[in-house]
Formats: sequence, C-alpha cells, structure tokens
Amino acid sequence: MDKRNIWVVDDDESIRWVLERGLSENGIDVETFDSANKVIKKLETENPQLILTDIKMPGKSGIDLLDEVKELRPDIPIIIMTAHSDLESAVESYEHGAWEYLPKPFDIEEAISMVKRATSRDSLQPEELQDSEAEVIGEAPAMQEVFRAIGKLSNSNSTVLLIGQSGTGKELVAKALFQHSPRKDKPFIALNMADIPKDLLESELFGHEKGAFTGADERRIGRFEQANDGTLFLDEIGDMPLETQTRLLRVLSNSEFYRVGGTEPIRVDVRIITATHQNLEDLVKRGEFREDLFHRLNVIKLSLPKLNERKEDIPSLAKHFFKKSSEELKEEKKYLSEEVENYFMTLSWPGNVRQLENTCRWLTVMSPSKEVRLEDLPDDLKIENTKEENNWQKVLKSWSENYIENGHSNILEEVSPEFERTLINVALNKTKGRKKEAAELLGWGRNTLARKIKDLGIED
Repeated sequence: MDKRNIWVVDDDESIRWVLERGLSENGIDVETFDSANKVIKKLETENPQLILTDIKMPGKSGIDLLDEVKELRPDIPIIIMTAHSDLESAVESYEHGAWEYLPKPFDIEEAISMVKRATSRDSLQPEELQDSEAEVIGEAPAMQEVFRAIGKLSNSNSTVLLIGQSGTGKELVAKALFQHSPRKDKPFIALNMADIPKDLLESELFGHEKGAFTGADERRIGRFEQANDGTLFLDEIGDMPLETQTRLLRVLSNSEFYRVGGTEPIRVDVRIITATHQNLEDLVKRGEFREDLFHRLNVIKLSLPKLNERKEDIPSLAKHFFKKSSEELKEEKKYLSEEVENYFMTLSWPGNVRQLENTCRWLTVMSPSKEVRLEDLPDDLKIENTKEENNWQKVLKSWSENYIENGHSNILEEVSPEFERTLINVALNKTKGRKKEAAELLGWGRNTLARKIKDLGIED
C-alpha cells in the first residue's frame, strides 16, 4: 500500500502534536499547519492525500478552507474537526463537501481509522447537504452518530425507518431529515398511526370522494396528496392495520393510489419517513406486519438512543427546555442546581427526552425559585429515586459514571474502603457487635474482620 500523506490544520498546538504523533506511529506522513492561509499557499506546489482541519480558527475557518480546496483540488478529501458537536456543525461540514465530520474530543484511534478510510482507494465520497435549522441537541457519541447520519442522508430521497423508544425524539429527527433535504421548501406532513381509528385511517391517508361512505359529505384530500413533492412522516408504523399496509405497499411500488370511493388514479411524488418503538421483525414473524412492506420501509434504518444512554446530554437538554418553556409560558427561566443536575444523571428516564421536557415545563411553573433544588422536584421523580436506591448496582454504576465524568481517577481507592466499611458496620449492627457472627455474615474469617476493622479505623 502506498504511504499516506496528510495535512493537519489546527491553531491548537496540542491537537497538532497528538495527531502528528498518533498518525506517524501508524506509518502515515503528516505535515501540520496552524492556519488555513499556509495550507492554501502550500497547495500551489504540493498536494496531500487528505486534509484534516479544525472548523474554528483565527482568520480563515475550516469551512473557508474547505471551500477553497474544493475549488482548487476537488479530489482531496477533507475531514472537519469541531468542538461544537451539534447538528448544525455536522450539517455545515457536509454541506460544503466534507468527507467526514470528527467531533472533539476524539479518540486518537478513531481519528486514525477515519484517516485510513478516507485515504483508501475504495472510500466513498460524501453527499452534500441543504442548510436549515433543526432542534436536535446532543454531544453524546450516540447522538453524534445520529447527526452524522442526518448529514449523509440530507441530499437523499431514500426511505428512512427511525427506531427508538417513545420520547426519544423520532419526529424531531424526521423533521431534521426533511429540513436538510432537497424537499425542504415543500410540505412536511406528519401522521401518527396510533392516533387514528382503523376505520378512518385509509381516508386519512388517501382521502375520499363525496358520498364514499356515510358522513362523507364532501371530497377530502388525504395526507399523501397534501405531501406531494414533499415528505410524509408516518409515526408508529407498527400500529398500521394489515389492510392499510397493503394499500401503502402499492403506493410505494408505483406512486399511485385511489381515493376511497374514487375511480381515478392519483399520482404523487412523496418521500416516506417512518418510525416505530416496536420490533418490526417480530411483528413480521407473528404475521402482524407485511414482510414485503417491511423491506420497502427498511431501506435505511436509524436507531435513536434512549436518554439513559446519553446522560451527558441531560444538562444541555434541560437548559434548552427551560429556555423554551420560559418563552412559551411567559415564566421566569429556571436552572438546575448542581445537586439536581447530578441527581438527574442517576435517573432511568423511562419517558426519555419527552419526560425530561415535561419535567422542565412543570418546574418552570412550580419551582418557587430560579434555582431548582431537590425538594422542588415532582413526587414521581422522588419515588423513582427510592426505587433506584433499592438497586445498589444501578446507583453504584451511576455514581461511578459521574465520578469519572467529573475528572476523578483512582476510583477503586475511593470506593473500596467505603464499601467495606459500610458492609462491616451493617454486619456488626446486625450481630450487636459479635465479631464471629459478623465475620460469618461477611464470608470472612474472624482474623480478617479484626484486621479490616483496624485498617479502616472502625470503632468497636
């Protein structure tokens, strides 16, 4: 394999050093630059295989550099690095033709792997994006994967299937896919299958002619016609009845349907995005969902993480929801105390992001002060804490994650003595200080217990 030659551009000397060292150790020739202007000048005489550049730098930004390189040498792939790990940064990068998007802080192995893929002969070129705004927030690795997928799908008309629990933000992601697509100036129509009675669903989707059934006093245009040239988002697709699934399959096959009671075919051009919290493969096995329709919808599947899989996003999400609630409800903007913020990170959030948003709306109205304290929380969150305390493994896991996230190390040196001290005290209390019996409860010999009591400074 030919030796790779890449250029790294970043005004942060430490980033340049880490990348130069990591890439060089993997047999990659690296040249570093602290500004975009130096890269443009160098391009007059030399060409790298790849440019890895920061997005925000003094003078020309990484996006400016990207635009100029694409003008001069469109064949050079460019990876954009950014500490601003949001959807708009990802979208902007892909929109201007970036090969890939690398959020900071990154793992050096991840960066090396990305560079190798970008410089391999069979690497794929990215798809361009359309610019718009979307209310999708998250810096967690799982959300970065969602941002990356939105970016790469944005110039596509492919059918997308969104998988995720209720409250994970499937409709927001669907809107983001729409807002960054070539159809962004056309209609976006959303329909939840679970909200429509089965006997009205076909009329809702395809419309009906006057007199088609009792109560059809006039012609109605269905959601497919309303979404023509745009995007139709069908939420909870797993709840669609089998007979309606058959009609939907025909539309997806030939872009044509009949209104209920109609005789003239209606042709439409609609991009379909669907979502479900159910396992469609299981529904197919049980005969509750058509297998051919599943394969039509499952062109590109995007899984959305649960909130407890992206807990590091809770503070920024809460801040956003407090701002939004304050504006909508005309109330003073609230914020979480550090104690509550840490407590929120230990909760399971079964309702996911929607539950957090509803909690923030409740607190916006009900919290007596700007700073939200533990005693201000609704009872259901306090009840959940009691349940969590009964599951010590979950509590220990959450505490450990927070401890590490806050920059601490030597976690075992911190935890182990406290763990042993707590168990010893519980055993001694249970046996009213009788060490032989306490040792048996702990599974130790009496001499081991005596030594531990002395080492840990436990009073007799």
